[in-house]
Amino acid sequence: MNPTRNAFRQGLRRGWAEFAQSLRSPQDQGFYLFTGLVTVAWLWFNRNDEVGDSGLLYPSFALPSILGGFLTFGVVIGPAYALAMEREDGTLLRHKALPHGMPGYVTGQLTLQSLSLAPALLVVLLPALLLFDDLMHRGAAGWATVLGLVLLGLLATLPWGMVLGAVVPGVQKMGTWGMLPVLVLVGISGIVAPVQALWGWLQAVAQVFPVYWLGHGLRWAFLPDAAAAAELGGVWRPGTAVLVLVAWGVVGCLVAPRVLRRMARRQSGSQVQAAREAALQWVR
Repeated sequence: MNPTRNAFRQGLRRGWAEFAQSLRSPQDQGFYLFTGLVTVAWLWFNRNDEVGDSGLLYPSFALPSILGGFLTFGVVIGPAYALAMEREDGTLLRHKALPHGMPGYVTGQLTLQSLSLAPALLVVLLPALLLFDDLMHRGAAGWATVLGLVLLGLLATLPWGMVLGAVVPGVQKMGTWGMLPVLVLVGISGIVAPVQALWGWLQAVAQVFPVYWLGHGLRWAFLPDAAAAAELGGVWRPGTAVLVLVAWGVVGCLVAPRVLRRMARRQSGSQVQAAREAALQWVR
């Protein structure tokens, strides 16, 4: 059997096994349910609020953006945190010592993080569909578009999560180096409130990154044509959204392998030991 192909297969099996284990974990199940409950409760308490002059109620407008925010946060912070933690506990070093171990490790992480997105989105989407009316205006074509945009969103963000995990100094600094910047980016991208409410320069910054365009594309898939009045410029730009997501995905796929190879070359037993001692100091 081809060694590289075997490494990828082992990575797929590892990713699936870890995902199945997470579904049986009370902690992971509690996290998914808590996230879904808080989000749906927020939509429920604002169910009668209209968004500007669009005539849309807040849940209809906000749900697509919230799904985009969950996707971005989950597939950036999830792999970043996992990579930083397994770099410190020696897991990455053990994979490095195996023939074709790094491709198998990366495949496993990509599989795990991609599969973990499904329950994170479903715990919000399914209750919302039961509680709120007129969330999807484009029928089957709209759902097909949502699926395509989710896949594009994975392509555009998941490689950057791996990059973040490779460059962050340690797990203890993930909040400052990773979580806080991602939260800020999600906050200025029209997830919590319409991006029109922000200053002009923040609107320009938001449009550079894929989070805004993922939310824009999902809103286009969910909402009627008239809802474009609530968007920047007053028009839908699905073509631009796809191009931006593809561009971020292509660049991420080019950058991530180089960064990961550089990180793997520098990984050593002494680094793992130093990270463990630093973690012990942090606990004390």
